[in-house]
Amino acid sequence: MGQNKYPSATSREKFEEARVLLESARKKTKPRTVDLYEVWCALPYLLKSGCQWRMLPGEFPKWRKAHSYFAKWSEPDQDGISVLERALKIRLARSVSDRGATPGRAF
Repeated sequence: MGQNKYPSATSREKFEEARVLLESARKKTKPRTVDLYEVWCALPYLLKSGCQWRMLPGEFPKWRKAHSYFAKWSEPDQDGISVLERALKIRLARSVSDRGATPGRAF
């Protein structure tokens, strides 16, 4: 997928801030077959466009793969907070600090 092809996309540099957290959600038992950056970019695309999982454009991972990561990332931990929520808070905090006091997009 081309970097920032869609308005909802995050740059790879910005994504790296959340990568470690997102990678921790799944035990690595075999080599990953999907780029987590592409999965990450699919989520705001879905939210912004309102499309169904099965209607993800071909530039994103197959919808079942993207959905399985979304489901795993959305599971709450013992504190009731999901990995996805933590990653989004990291991104939001970075966006706000990069721009001063002006709230930014979460993605």
